[in-house]
Amino acid sequence: MSRHSIRFRLTLWYSLALAIALGLFGALMWLSMRRQLYREIDSALATRAARFEAYVVHESAETSTADQLQDELEEFSQGLPASDIADLSGSQGFTFHFPPASRPTLPATATRPMRSVERTFVADGETFRLRLSTSTEDARHTLGLLSELLFGLMPVAIAISCLVGIWLSRRALKPVDDVTRAARSIGIDNLSERLPLPGTGDELQRLTETWNEMLTRLDGAVSTLSQFAADASHELRTPLAVIRTSAELALRRARTPEEYRDAILGIEEESERMGKLVENLLYLARSEARLAELPKEPVDLRLLAEQATRELGSVAEARGVRIRVVPGDEVFIAGNRPALERLLLVLLDNAVKYSPAGADVVLKLTSDGNSPALSVHDFGPGIAPADLPHIFKRFYRADPSRTTNSATAGFGLGLAIAEAIATAHNATLDVASAPGAGTTFRVTFSNAVPAPDRLALTA
Repeated sequence: MSRHSIRFRLTLWYSLALAIALGLFGALMWLSMRRQLYREIDSALATRAARFEAYVVHESAETSTADQLQDELEEFSQGLPASDIADLSGSQGFTFHFPPASRPTLPATATRPMRSVERTFVADGETFRLRLSTSTEDARHTLGLLSELLFGLMPVAIAISCLVGIWLSRRALKPVDDVTRAARSIGIDNLSERLPLPGTGDELQRLTETWNEMLTRLDGAVSTLSQFAADASHELRTPLAVIRTSAELALRRARTPEEYRDAILGIEEESERMGKLVENLLYLARSEARLAELPKEPVDLRLLAEQATRELGSVAEARGVRIRVVPGDEVFIAGNRPALERLLLVLLDNAVKYSPAGADVVLKLTSDGNSPALSVHDFGPGIAPADLPHIFKRFYRADPSRTTNSATAGFGLGLAIAEAIATAHNATLDVASAPGAGTTFRVTFSNAVPAPDRLALTA
């Protein structure tokens, strides 16, 4: 794992990229300059060679002897640059060389870089071959100076760029250091604090905003868990206190078998109540992670409603309440049957619990395209408007006067479980109620599927 900081790596990569870019730029500049210089040398050579050729053609027609032509060519060659070398040879034995071997000139041709141009032409019936050469020493000197300039300035430019890169990276990453220091100061005891926004409008600001959103969710989750733990301990304290008190009273002195039986029955009732509470707590604790992973299959909502009605029929009958089913059309959704059955049982049990004797609870299935719905309506006392926004919260219980029998009062977890199951199935759970007008819970699904093959279901 690399121990270098982002600032160091940014500066290093920036320096490498700059060095490569400057190297390529310098090389291309040097090659372009070399090509241009040599192109100008070749163009000048070609021009002088053409003039030389024209002069030879003209003088060959005017002079009668080779010596006269030699003298004219030597006089013409005086106008050539000092670095030029001219060699002329004819097919009839004529030769001319400039400068003459007797004249001291620049260093020997063999040691000088040269560029040459050759021309073949006919003058006065004789074929001549001209070779005109010139030194490239000036061009090489210019290229050498350019190379020294490039190699001398490139390290300076890279060094200056590195210093600027370090300053820029430090300035650009300063918000990261500020956010890091602020993040280190935030713990479980001060999750309400937020990271300072850099105000740069770039990726760093978006990252900081994302972290603050995550901290908001964590703060809410921790607050919910803390409240959940406090409420759970409060709910468990009552049945435990009843069990302990009943046991202590029974053991304080000798009692009749009937008194012992009453004490044990009280302990059993409280134990059963506490067991249901613990079961609901565990279900809620695992619901967010487990419900999303439950296997799903086509579920017949009409059959589900009939099964839930039969299961709660005896409980409703004991309370003098009748569950009436409005089945509707056959509708299938993709869901987990046990979880959906528990959702429906929670809603029906809630409706039965708050319905007066002799009342009906209506379970209705409706199909609206790809959004089927199950609704449970009771004709009980209804829910006060102040309580409606809170009924799906864990351990929340409305005014106890709504419960016709205090012994049937729940723990305030049923609707929270129902909402968790609905959310896991991408469904919405809505409630409509008014005091004295009853309450309607409606579960709307968005994952209707075609009816499966009957033979496959039978198999």
